[in-house]
Amino acid sequence: MDSGYLAGIIGLPANLFYGTGIPACILVLDKNNATARRGIFMMDASKGFLKDGNKNRLREQDIHRIVDTFGKTQDIPGYARMVGFDEIRSAKNDYNLNLPRYIDTSEAEDLQDIQGHLLGGIPQRDVDALDAYWAKMPALRAALFEGAGRPGYLQLKLPQAELKPAILGHAEFKAVQATVTGLHARWEKAIRPKLIGFGQGGHPKQFIHEVSESLLAAYAKAPLIDAYTIYQHLMDYWAQTLQDDAYLLSVDGWKAEPARIIETNKKGQRKDKGWVCDLVPKPLVVARYFAAEQKVLDDASAALDNASSALEALEEEHGGEDMAFAGFDRITAAQVKDRVREIGKDTQAVEELAVLKQWLALTDDMARLKKQLKALDDELDAKALAKYPKLSVQEIQLLVVGDKWFTALSSAVQGDVERVSQALTRRVKELAERYDSPLPQLAVEVKELGAKVAGHLVKMGFAWN
Repeated sequence: MDSGYLAGIIGLPANLFYGTGIPACILVLDKNNATARRGIFMMDASKGFLKDGNKNRLREQDIHRIVDTFGKTQDIPGYARMVGFDEIRSAKNDYNLNLPRYIDTSEAEDLQDIQGHLLGGIPQRDVDALDAYWAKMPALRAALFEGAGRPGYLQLKLPQAELKPAILGHAEFKAVQATVTGLHARWEKAIRPKLIGFGQGGHPKQFIHEVSESLLAAYAKAPLIDAYTIYQHLMDYWAQTLQDDAYLLSVDGWKAEPARIIETNKKGQRKDKGWVCDLVPKPLVVARYFAAEQKVLDDASAALDNASSALEALEEEHGGEDMAFAGFDRITAAQVKDRVREIGKDTQAVEELAVLKQWLALTDDMARLKKQLKALDDELDAKALAKYPKLSVQEIQLLVVGDKWFTALSSAVQGDVERVSQALTRRVKELAERYDSPLPQLAVEVKELGAKVAGHLVKMGFAWN
């Protein structure tokens, strides 16, 4: 260490490598300017990973965060800092380079407040611990909390059931949402030429590097949103879909050519299973050009579901002993028709006959709806397939970039914004519930309930001492 060659230590998660379950670390050795070095940059990245089967795996965001933090030698509490040689040589540490000596990654304990439990009120320190939210939304804090009548304790201004609507509807939270939405819209506008410009002969790896770095930079100052989490959404989408699209574009350019799916069984018989277009899936074309036809198809599908539910309810309602379907091992149209003919003129079986005829009417409706649904689906399928050769390059780019890529990423980002409100609501509600009933109030309630129980026992002839 005294030579200055050791530039950094990076702690990694446990169970990362095959053959060992213990946490590993990376020692960064650098002779360049070693004599001028006055410390070692230490980083504990052991908590950033994804559980993958029986092993742990570093995500793209974990790797990027490690590289960025080390490259900038950025001090981040609980994650990384520059540790001077004097601190390492001190009597307390005696050259021990164990990371927990220098970086405290332990989570703050959620302390129970005895006075809060005895007298009620939410400890102010617990509310102050949410300062990451209040720094961006100070008026929201004032709208949720007020003094509890003694120093150091607060109480909710509104019922717990109204917490989430109050947070979501507050002007400052809406402003945070608008800021994130605006950041994303500006990024989409700035990156669109890069996405549209990628095509035949392009390099997918360079493409995703430029796109992902621009997204990370765009969210660097987003309020209450971790930019690396947004970056991970893009990299996940890259692994799932975008990577395949990029390689298709690099080979064929902006072409949308459907391919038939032909399956061959063991006897060598070929069966047409329809068609598919990987770059521009059928739902994108249908949503943009055949929304009306899809609406008709959806309505027919809903009608079929309703008829099926009604039939199931009818069978359940009249399936008991001495009911209309009691004698059926398995209800079929043939058996129901036979039974209708059998009791057709029996005046004592009017109700049973009505149920059986209702069953037949529902099955007829279902058969008609299934036939209609099949015809509508075939018609829509044919229209969508016929649309592909007519798509211009600009239309394909609109479908892929706008309707496919941007829509998927926007949905993931919106999910992160919603999680911000959920996390805040959950913690505030947890604190409110924890100190909602002080001990004296609980004691009174227990006494009252005990008296009620004793009274009931006396009425039942039991003595309760």
